[in-house]
Amino acid sequence: MIQQILFLLTLLGFAIILRKRIVQISRTIRLGRDVKIDGPTSRRFRNMLLVAFGQKKMFSRFIPAFFHFLIYIGFLVINIEALEFIIDGLAGTHRIFAPYLGGFYTVLMNVFEFLAVAVLVACVVFLIRRNVLKLPRFWSAEMTAWPRLDANIILITEIVLMLAILKMNAADQILQHREPQHYPSTGKLMFSSILIPVLEGYSTSFLIFVERFAWWFHIIGILAFAVYITYSKHLHIFMAFPNTWFARLQPAGYISNMPVVTREVKSMLGLPIEEPGTNEPPGRFGAKDVNDLPWTSLMAAYACTECGRCTSECPANITGKKLSPRKIMMDTRDRLEEVGRNLQNGGNGLDDGKSLLDHYITREEINACTSCNACVEACPVLINPLEIILELRRYVVMEESGAPASWNAMFQNLETNFAPWKFSAADRFNWAKD
Repeated sequence: MIQQILFLLTLLGFAIILRKRIVQISRTIRLGRDVKIDGPTSRRFRNMLLVAFGQKKMFSRFIPAFFHFLIYIGFLVINIEALEFIIDGLAGTHRIFAPYLGGFYTVLMNVFEFLAVAVLVACVVFLIRRNVLKLPRFWSAEMTAWPRLDANIILITEIVLMLAILKMNAADQILQHREPQHYPSTGKLMFSSILIPVLEGYSTSFLIFVERFAWWFHIIGILAFAVYITYSKHLHIFMAFPNTWFARLQPAGYISNMPVVTREVKSMLGLPIEEPGTNEPPGRFGAKDVNDLPWTSLMAAYACTECGRCTSECPANITGKKLSPRKIMMDTRDRLEEVGRNLQNGGNGLDDGKSLLDHYITREEINACTSCNACVEACPVLINPLEIILELRRYVVMEESGAPASWNAMFQNLETNFAPWKFSAADRFNWAKD
């Protein structure tokens, strides 16, 4: 009964902490401006099914995709076992499903153990890639001490949790023979049975301690992991699903215009206006801070995996410019977190003397973007860093007239000659005369 009460209190404690964090993230995302979500639901469901659930875009790079897939499947399937942990913890039972499922329980446990070993191997491979081979995209400028440590913490935690499962099952199998009245038979388990010779010489009381310690360590580890990932880049485990659902459906090269500007331009040119204008002021042109961005872009910042595929494909970054699409998403999330903490602590929120532009993302970065969509195409969870870059650049150009001189010359030529070059439209075809 004492263990049941402790388990219930532990479960409730983590649930309260997790709920508080989820509410905070939700409120922070809602700081963004509203955006119209249209397009067929069937297509959005297909995106979510193929990209988030099916890992489709990951397999453009097969080796990391294969090992990531092992971790992903292991995460989904092994955590089914957590259901039995919770029932046993609340009811005071031990392996409650074993007597009812019989031989099928043995099959299930062997599948769980196979996946546990697969996850363990994949995590070791990823640790080697990050810390021994030191792949360049994991050691670029924005990958400071915390992002690198964050990735290692998760990988090491996964390894320790998988080892805890195997050690718990090994001790449990020995106890099944010593105290069958308390430990239902699981049958022979393929991988944990390898550890039996190591533990067999110990006393029954010590093995009970090992089994219980591993059980508590595993369930608390899962609960702590669930809370930790809300502060980590591994929040993408959950955020990838809504992000792929709400990802825009227009062709990759489509750039959204401000409706109020489009109406004004069409009116000046005498073109028909599809949507009637309103007398409301247009508000800010572009974005200076996170609240000027659409909420979908803020959600995408939390969905970022920090994998660096976008940056590794970015032609501006490849040629040595400061732009890194991954840094754009990381900076957006950092600013969101700062504003969220500020609001939670009763501070000034967005009015803290800082902004996303200049304090986090520099003008040099946004001006280096060629709008080629390479980053958008590379992202495995359909994040669009270009949308944030364009909004920031739109603010600089339209609100501050802060575009580079060469851009301003082009804008003036477009306005007067309807072309980027400084000659009239009547002379546009002169090059073909000879």
